[in-house]
Amino acid sequence: MPTQTLKPILDLAFPHNWTIEILEKRPLIAPARQFVYPQQVEEVERGALELLIKPSEGDAFLATCALGFANPTAPTGVWSCPDPDWVCAASGGYAYMIDTLQPQQWSMIPYRPVLYVRPLPDQQLLLFVGHHSILAWGRDGMAWQSERLSWEGIEITDIVGDTLCGLGWDLLTDRDVAFAIDLKTGEHTGGVPNS
Repeated sequence: MPTQTLKPILDLAFPHNWTIEILEKRPLIAPARQFVYPQQVEEVERGALELLIKPSEGDAFLATCALGFANPTAPTGVWSCPDPDWVCAASGGYAYMIDTLQPQQWSMIPYRPVLYVRPLPDQQLLLFVGHHSILAWGRDGMAWQSERLSWEGIEITDIVGDTLCGLGWDLLTDRDVAFAIDLKTGEHTGGVPNS
């Protein structure tokens, strides 16, 4: 049975200084500037997300983002960022933060995989949700990373002002427990015991 390929997400919630084209495959004639994320990876082309990015200054470049997991539930797509010169590209749950003006400057979000990406323009944060915790990326890079909120799976239930409310699963009680995170600091109340 063939695997179902979902259309990549394109979420431009933040203002941005670049244009992007999500390519179905590597172009026959590629631009002179090409970057592979991460640099040390075997068989990067297999399932990779191919992007043609035109920054506000300089020439366009091809960004090849290695596939994390070949699972349609792991996010694949592009998100604008709080810094208008940066772009977030996710490929099968591997999320890459790329400076479009200096594409050799990049970071990889440490979750393997990122389960979903959520822009919060009012708070100037891009959230990355993993199995156990949440990481927030701001205008100057990583803003904070929460402690463990769940043993397996996080659900964001609401955002009220600068407070994120959610549920995480507690292994010891086999039930969901509520937590609240201060979006300015990453400090939380509730959630699972950190042991």
